[in-house]
Amino acid sequence: MQEQNYVKAQLSHMIFHKAESQFSIASVIVEDTNLEFDEEELVIKGHFPPLTHGNDYIFYGVLQQHPKFGEQLNVFTYEKELPKTEESLIKYLSSDLFYGVGEKTAEKIVNHFGLSAVDQILRDESLLDQVSGLKPDLKKQFIADLRVNQGFDQVTIELAKYGVGLQLAQKIYKAYQESTITQLNENPYQFVFDIEGFGFQRADEIAAQMGIKDDHPTRVQAGVLHVLEMESMNGHVYVDDDYLMQQLNVLLHKGHPIENQQSFEEHLQALLKEEVIVKEGNRTYLPQLFFAEEGVASQLTRVLETKEDSFYDESELMQLIGEIEEQEGIAYGSEQYEAVKKALEHQVMILTGGPGTGKTTVIKGIIHCYEALIQKGKTKHNSDFVLAAPTGRAAKRLTDSTGLKAKTIHSLLGWSGESEFEYNSSNQLKGKLLIVDEFSMVDIWLANSLLKAIPSGMKVIFVGDEDQLPSVGPGQVLADLLISNSVPICQLTEIYRQKQDSYIVKLAHDIKHDQLPESSVGKKADFNFFETTTDHALQTIEKIVTKAMEKGYSPRDIQVLAPMYKTNVGIHKLNETLQNLFNPEKKGKRELQHFDYIYRTGDKVIQLVNQPEKDVFNGDIGEIVAIKKAKESESKKDELIINFDGMEVSYTKNDFNQIMLAYAISIHKSQGSEFPIVIVPIVRSFKRMLVKNLIYTAVTRGKSSLIICGEYDVFLEGMQKKNAYDRNSTLVERIQSMMGTSNKSLDNGEEDEDEENLSPYDFM
Repeated sequence: MQEQNYVKAQLSHMIFHKAESQFSIASVIVEDTNLEFDEEELVIKGHFPPLTHGNDYIFYGVLQQHPKFGEQLNVFTYEKELPKTEESLIKYLSSDLFYGVGEKTAEKIVNHFGLSAVDQILRDESLLDQVSGLKPDLKKQFIADLRVNQGFDQVTIELAKYGVGLQLAQKIYKAYQESTITQLNENPYQFVFDIEGFGFQRADEIAAQMGIKDDHPTRVQAGVLHVLEMESMNGHVYVDDDYLMQQLNVLLHKGHPIENQQSFEEHLQALLKEEVIVKEGNRTYLPQLFFAEEGVASQLTRVLETKEDSFYDESELMQLIGEIEEQEGIAYGSEQYEAVKKALEHQVMILTGGPGTGKTTVIKGIIHCYEALIQKGKTKHNSDFVLAAPTGRAAKRLTDSTGLKAKTIHSLLGWSGESEFEYNSSNQLKGKLLIVDEFSMVDIWLANSLLKAIPSGMKVIFVGDEDQLPSVGPGQVLADLLISNSVPICQLTEIYRQKQDSYIVKLAHDIKHDQLPESSVGKKADFNFFETTTDHALQTIEKIVTKAMEKGYSPRDIQVLAPMYKTNVGIHKLNETLQNLFNPEKKGKRELQHFDYIYRTGDKVIQLVNQPEKDVFNGDIGEIVAIKKAKESESKKDELIINFDGMEVSYTKNDFNQIMLAYAISIHKSQGSEFPIVIVPIVRSFKRMLVKNLIYTAVTRGKSSLIICGEYDVFLEGMQKKNAYDRNSTLVERIQSMMGTSNKSLDNGEEDEDEENLSPYDFM
């Protein structure tokens, strides 16, 4: 079998190592092999830790011909052999792997025990007492290091047979130590409960190879956990029991109803006893989601309980609105005036509305009036006002529109990359007024953390567009708050004069109100629809971008948005094509290759994960301004220098998985941002992803120009698909239960006829 092909070798040099996945490429000096090739050195690749010089390794794998780099061994697993001579064993024991053991101490150990020193000591650690001059603390540390290095090597080798990389192997070994392999052989499903990142599918594959029966109780219980986790990734806070059992049967028995109600309930009870799940009636929750939902309801109730007397009169408010109208050169409509008034009168308010309805104008009015009223002529203190948004770009937009510094919510709460925030229920935020923009993007976890950090006396304004996509994480917090009718709501509906000529705004509101055109939309001042098929959409976008470039537009002006990464007009293919248009290969222009991706100086890139220590966050878009080769950089590694709105951040190759090209990005990633020119392919291959919320979100990203390329019937059909993002949530009933409210109990300044429209479906 191919898997039995082996290469015995020592390290020549490491070519590449990615710490997160433990993917490595190395050049090794071949000592022995059953493969046929003539070279003394061979390139190997696979998931293994960094190799060290002076050690003998045996690599098992398949020899492959790489089209660019020639012959390589694709490594499935490996073994590290102990040194075969006393001299090499002394070097091994006096290496950095063993704290405090110098060459003289290593010589004593080897002279006493010989080449079998390691095996003898691991079998009976008391034998080390026979070596004179070793202090008790040093003996204890040496034995611990020996067990870690030898035990971990064996665990790594065993787990590698099942495709488990070193990073995950480290977590497993930390949990089980010397009993790791025993636990693996007896019940790999236990890893699903104990090890973060060890999924059910991996455990199932290992168990199948070991011949563990399908009805193993831990398999069924691990399956329950897997279904709950998968549903949470789809946005659901809980799963009802009927659906849970149905999905469990699909997962475990390919849909055959082997799990009956009695056995199913027995498994749930076992999980309840171990506090792996939480049950409420026929609903099953992951504990962290259950307590996050309860936390949002209780913390919101606490903040709302603070009552504040009105500290202004109507004439004073009118005067203050007049001042800001004069400063901004605008006129506040009655709806906007009432929104400012309501914000001053209530401890918490939700401000919602579509594009062009003046949410920014209202925010400015609230800040201006509240500042004037609380300061009463004193010196301005910007620290009284706390502004935040879910993403870096949304925070920057809020800063630009208000003139006050806004932060991401993670940065505001002092997130360091760990699970806890600096600001919480025992160390709350300071300030008088908190404004959170783009609140539709906030999931139940983040909402709970934010609300815990809000002191009872702080006024809070949540701002968002209820018709946009819900949060990527579980829950639908903004929609649930609106439905609960427990928080005062100001819903802006009027499109103001300065926006009336914008077809983008009109189209957005038509989508919002299900007013769809019967025939194809023609060219407008800020909108165009190019009819094209899936096969020709990429060429159509190339032509549009080329024409825009000829008119002087840059990559910063043009943003392509798509709902999927794959397909021949997906984000990956779009980025490859657009990079060659905007920033082609050129003599003298620096570039770096990372797997299948090429990064060049001048490329537009997007940050994919929050990195608070670098002050960059998921969704931030920057430009590669410099590329340093390993020999030029202080880190001695290849580096990209990326400029994020004036702040330069350095990335080594280990960090390259945090970024990707951003000529095209997902519609989800575009939330909280606006771009001068937006191009959106809407083609048949995207059909299953196209729903009203998604299309509405894409349309509202265009600031000056929106271009849709695709098939008009697919566009219309997608706009009519509602409720695709309905989520299982019990936040509404928790809030109403704690506050004693119902949909009819809170006066939000609307007539009964309008209140009837506040159904769950209107806010999805």
